[in-house]
Amino acid sequence: MTANIPAPARKAENALLVQPHAPGRQDSDLLDEFSELAKSAGATVVGTINARVERPTAALYIGTGKVEEVKAACDAVGADLVLFNQTLSPVQERNLSKALERRVVDRTGLILDIFAQRAVSHEGKLQVELAQLKHLAARLVRAHSGLDSQRGGSIGLRGPGETRLETDRRLIQKRRLQLEQRLDKVEVQRTQMRRSRVRNAIPRVALVGYTNAGKSTLFNTLTGSDVLAVDKLFATLDPTVRRMNSAAGPIALSDTVGFVRDLPHELVAAFRSTLSEARDADLLLHIVDAADESRDERIGQVDAVLADIGASDIPQVLVFNKIDRLDGTEAHRDPPVDPSTDAGAYRRERIWLSAVSGAGLDLLRASLAQRFSDRLVSGELVLGPDQGRLRARLHSLGVVRGETSDEHGWRLQLEMPLATAERAVNEPGGHLLQALLLVAPVAPTYNPDTQ
Repeated sequence: MTANIPAPARKAENALLVQPHAPGRQDSDLLDEFSELAKSAGATVVGTINARVERPTAALYIGTGKVEEVKAACDAVGADLVLFNQTLSPVQERNLSKALERRVVDRTGLILDIFAQRAVSHEGKLQVELAQLKHLAARLVRAHSGLDSQRGGSIGLRGPGETRLETDRRLIQKRRLQLEQRLDKVEVQRTQMRRSRVRNAIPRVALVGYTNAGKSTLFNTLTGSDVLAVDKLFATLDPTVRRMNSAAGPIALSDTVGFVRDLPHELVAAFRSTLSEARDADLLLHIVDAADESRDERIGQVDAVLADIGASDIPQVLVFNKIDRLDGTEAHRDPPVDPSTDAGAYRRERIWLSAVSGAGLDLLRASLAQRFSDRLVSGELVLGPDQGRLRARLHSLGVVRGETSDEHGWRLQLEMPLATAERAVNEPGGHLLQALLLVAPVAPTYNPDTQ
């Protein structure tokens, strides 16, 4: 009988954080966020150092004097890992590791490590591995020199030879191509799912925002789901789409990966499927941590990422979450401000709420209903016993709000998106829906043109 021996827990590494900054631009928030990233990766932060950098050096990024200071600090606090809050070149990373006699990881490598730990779905794991391989490919160095680094040349294996470095690069490139092909297939499947939602005219709403703003908690509250929602950076990586019922009908609500400032380009490129949920949405709920003192800066950073992925022109609602952490702030809703009267104000609608306490959720639901209510038609449809196929089709579309039946057939109370009704008219028996189209859709009280 074989005993089940649990795998050893991952040992936390003692990390010293290095925060480079330009002269006169020291920002404590940068170091605080980087410290949270390090903790999210499982590191124990044992010390921090600010490094004033007027002009980054090609070899070490920071000066040799600062390198000696960092090494002395590592010896003093027992750090076995040095984390740089900066994207380093492969040469800089290698030289720093040699000079400090410790492993050095830059900001991009740290975020990739967090993503590798958090990815759950097959797609997410593929995306993380692809991003890691792209990051690793530029950091391969010659581990050996001389003839022992050559393959080939032995008896029976004569040839030009291939260094171990070249072999590693070739294998990485081969694996990258395999991952890209698999992700292309996943993207096709995801596109088909999005097209299905489009065919059914279900409005698509994506939750976006700075990481740890409470997106997943709000998502769970609105949809009744159980997506992981913890107080950690990048708690959610894989896109999750759930149906949300509203007064305007069903809505496809998607939870996306959180953003951070200077999100590595490798991740933006690799997570194209995840980010496409935001790019293809009809509306973005931009979730903001209302208790964050840097919330205005965070809004700008998220807007910058949305611009990078081509989603800057999608209508937004700013949702200020976590008002339960603010004294004297109650749930309320601010309509868009006409820029002609106040050019400095947000043109976006703003809703203040708490996903934890539930305060203000009714305001958000009312906003969504008003935005999408102009797409609805409703009415009563009487079907005979021989029209069961149309009845089944209407039920499959999820547009039946009530039903009674007798020996003469069925009486259905319908409510559906206008586009769905227009398409259903052309289906078998759909001509019976023509009377619904003669009724004007419910007029919205919110005018999206003021967005």
